[in-house]
Amino acid sequence: MIIKHIFPVILICSIVGFLEACTGVGPATNLFRPSSPHDQYAQSLKEAKLDKTALGADWASVGERALRDSLTIAIPYRESGYFSATKPIAVGYRLSVQQGDRFLVKVETQGQQQASVFIDVFALDDRNRPTLLAASKADTNVLAWEPRRTQTCLIRIQPELLRSGSYTIAITREPALSFPVQGRDSRQISSFFGAARDAGRRRHEGVDIFAPRGTPAIASVDGIVTSVGTNSLGGNVVFVSDNERNIRLYYAHLDRWNVNNGQRISVGDTVGFVGNTGNARTTGPHLHFGIYGFNEGAVDPLPFIRLGRGPARQGLLASDRLGDSIRVASPRSFVRIAPGSDGAVVREVAKSTALTIVGGTEAWLRVELPDGQYGYIASGATESIKRPLRRLALSGPATLLDAADSQAGVITTLPAGASLDILSTFADFQFVRSNKGQAGWITKVGSL
Repeated sequence: MIIKHIFPVILICSIVGFLEACTGVGPATNLFRPSSPHDQYAQSLKEAKLDKTALGADWASVGERALRDSLTIAIPYRESGYFSATKPIAVGYRLSVQQGDRFLVKVETQGQQQASVFIDVFALDDRNRPTLLAASKADTNVLAWEPRRTQTCLIRIQPELLRSGSYTIAITREPALSFPVQGRDSRQISSFFGAARDAGRRRHEGVDIFAPRGTPAIASVDGIVTSVGTNSLGGNVVFVSDNERNIRLYYAHLDRWNVNNGQRISVGDTVGFVGNTGNARTTGPHLHFGIYGFNEGAVDPLPFIRLGRGPARQGLLASDRLGDSIRVASPRSFVRIAPGSDGAVVREVAKSTALTIVGGTEAWLRVELPDGQYGYIASGATESIKRPLRRLALSGPATLLDAADSQAGVITTLPAGASLDILSTFADFQFVRSNKGQAGWITKVGSL
């Protein structure tokens, strides 16, 4: 017999700076209205006075907790989990982002009723205080956004109340811009941003992409051509303004132009043709591609155009394992903040410690400890509680509790002589099953 416990689920990202959703909404511009579908939903709970109920209060509490107790992941990533109609959930994920990245978060749900999932992106200041930056549109369960700075991101995902089902979350990264040379990709970049030039007197303010003379150099964005001309370094050059991202794209060493000043262009339009004009006459034909902020100097263009890492490939956890009670099988194991052996240790756990699977992958389970702490543990370090650790005959009456806490609710009082299966342990408690099938916690009796 496996005892199922369903706990909260949230996704969260932290960013110290500016993020903007391509599919979603940003911070509120009206001080008298909620700033996201999540906030609007919370407001509707208040108006219906449901925030005063235990379920409504728990929903708000787990949402706030996800902003503090987030887990760390690397992209691309996916995992599965479960949300219950009887217990609100929320999951928070942290990841590092760079200006030029474009992230896509998708949450697919399965259940008897369609469930809305709120996806929010937050910035964290130096004291870890969150500021909402972007949110998915209502009823989409999808959020795409681009970070405006290199920073840490916090994403929160939280389902609405009174819905049960399983879910899969997938987070992927792609370049924000299209590659600027037709038929090429970032594997053809031969010189990178910051490389020394002129015996160290200056630094390379872009990337060089080699291609045969006459290869089309194409628009990476929808924008406006703001300058077509010639200079001593770049030869034939074109500047394109991207007002959405507040950047200018610089195409240099062109053999010839294919646009006019002031022209509106779309992604894929031919800006010019690869050559080696300017100070590149002694090198092979290539495009020098640079990016400049409207209010700052050159920025590294590589994150904007490098190849994405493709879809997440982590093996998903079987849905029938979600909510299972398990225990630690190894003599010494660690619950970590991230799904990998290099993740920081949240807690060292002893053999037989009780855990509940709330999500994760085949290799790394996202678990909750009996005291409410979350983290990841290697799947191979755990085992099912189907097989008891040992049998116990009570020498006196014992109170069967619904949690590993002396203040927990009482399920029943077990009589002296009752025969129990000990399934797992936590602190001074043992998780047991009586011969009548009742399961719960008792104060630890004897030693294992």
